[in-house]
Amino acid sequence: MPRSPLRSRESVVTLRVLAVLAVLCLQACAVAPSSSGARVVIGYSAWPGWFPWEVAEQQGLFRANGVDVELRYFDNYTESLAALAAGEIDANSQTLNDTVASISSGAEQTVVLVNDNSTGNDKIIARDGVQSLADLRGKRVAVEQGTVDHYLLLLALAEVDLTQADIELVPLATADAVAAFTEGRVDAVGAFAPFTSTALELPGSRAIATSAEFPGAIPDHLVVRAAMAIERPDAVQAVVNSWFDVLDSIRADRDAAITVMAARAGVDKDQYGSYESGTTLFTWRQNLDAFTPGTTSQHLNYQARQIASFLVNAGLIKTQPDLSGIFDDRFVQAVDR
Repeated sequence: MPRSPLRSRESVVTLRVLAVLAVLCLQACAVAPSSSGARVVIGYSAWPGWFPWEVAEQQGLFRANGVDVELRYFDNYTESLAALAAGEIDANSQTLNDTVASISSGAEQTVVLVNDNSTGNDKIIARDGVQSLADLRGKRVAVEQGTVDHYLLLLALAEVDLTQADIELVPLATADAVAAFTEGRVDAVGAFAPFTSTALELPGSRAIATSAEFPGAIPDHLVVRAAMAIERPDAVQAVVNSWFDVLDSIRADRDAAITVMAARAGVDKDQYGSYESGTTLFTWRQNLDAFTPGTTSQHLNYQARQIASFLVNAGLIKTQPDLSGIFDDRFVQAVDR
């Protein structure tokens, strides 16, 4: 399968970019917020869990909920992170990993909604002859450092009592990592759809671990500037309401919704459908459960601490950030279901 724009959300999140984000987050203090008017500007990029926003816009669901929304699509996911950090947009669709990293750099951001969890679209793929995770000992594994697929790799290695020290990590941007794998320069690769499809075209290759085996490990969210959650709660509530309305719409007419989302993704409907099971769109009840404090990976407070530890251990942030204000479930709680 040729490379498509689908889920380019992590393909350029490297150590260098995260360092730049730290600077941008500090600069955000001096930037006037973009939400002084009535319009809410929401950033999103290529990932199945975020394409429902496109359906909401085309079906007029934001207007129906009384909010003027401008969706701003980013071909480059990292640019959306920078835009939120710099106050150029009011909200963004982003991973919990990147939200924790931004907060550690001084950004004031709040998670108000769980869009989805990755339930199979992130994979560790190995060449012929590497039958299991245990076989990765001493092998070369390419992955984009600091991304959720790096995180998935470490979680998977721990299942067989291995650590990063037991493999030779080859840090590459996701597209380059997959190319290295298909060209035989590494033994395994961590990647996300659709790059997984390209990797699996290598004869004899197989997925030896996927995000389906680690429920809750890779959540994706709507994240707003902390000031917006305080100053414009009605607008945030209207956006959150629109999310659950669009999920109702997708259930009512799946074919029409997939037509819209596949077009935005730049793939045909059959290709888009193949990614559906690997991304679980979160219902209202699933949101409530995720926001509820707990001690398993399906609870956001637990997962945020785990991710923060991963980022510290990977050398991407220096210290554990203060996560006390990262989650605000009042908007999900107030949805009329």
